[in-house]
Amino acid sequence: MVDNGDDGEPAGTSPAEEVMTTFSRHHFGSSEDTADGFSVTIIENMKEEYGLFVWPCSIILAEYVWQQKSRFTSASVVELGAGTSLPGLVAAKVGADVTLTDDSNRSEVLTHMRRQCDLNNIKCKIHGLTWGVWGTQTFCLCPNIILGADVLYDSCGSAKDSFLVYLAHSECVKLLDGFSFMPSYKTSSLSGNIQLAEIVLDTANGDEKKLM
Repeated sequence: MVDNGDDGEPAGTSPAEEVMTTFSRHHFGSSEDTADGFSVTIIENMKEEYGLFVWPCSIILAEYVWQQKSRFTSASVVELGAGTSLPGLVAAKVGADVTLTDDSNRSEVLTHMRRQCDLNNIKCKIHGLTWGVWGTQTFCLCPNIILGADVLYDSCGSAKDSFLVYLAHSECVKLLDGFSFMPSYKTSSLSGNIQLAEIVLDTANGDEKKLM
């Protein structure tokens, strides 16, 4: 079930998209044979476009959310550039109030996000946002925790610059090698130098927001 505001109904899948569609299953817990965790199934489309398949950083961030699940219970969470939404879906499964966001100009990605929620029977709000545009919808989100995996991959552009300015007075309180906390059975299919940063943002009223 998805609360998708006034974005309309999910669009259908074309025959070409169906040919390229696959499913990946991601388990969170000590092992797939125990009852202390859960699995999230992700629909992936192998087109060479961001937002339609699961990146390694997303898998690592989702695992971190699971391991830190006590911090996410009842928290208000926004995932930026959510794409296939694995970290946000895990946050919702452990009890967070989650809003999944991605590029407002990419309706196919927003539709993809709705399908992920429907498939896993997870309730999330879904919104299209535009980097660098700070409208009323953005400020009304008011999250305690912001999640982002591979959201700064573009090496140039005003959108990235504006986001970095937003973080200018923040403090990095934790920096981890992404593989240091991953279960061994999950690392075999991952590669690269992946770092997880936890950043605390000071707000005007003295509260703190965390960015991961």
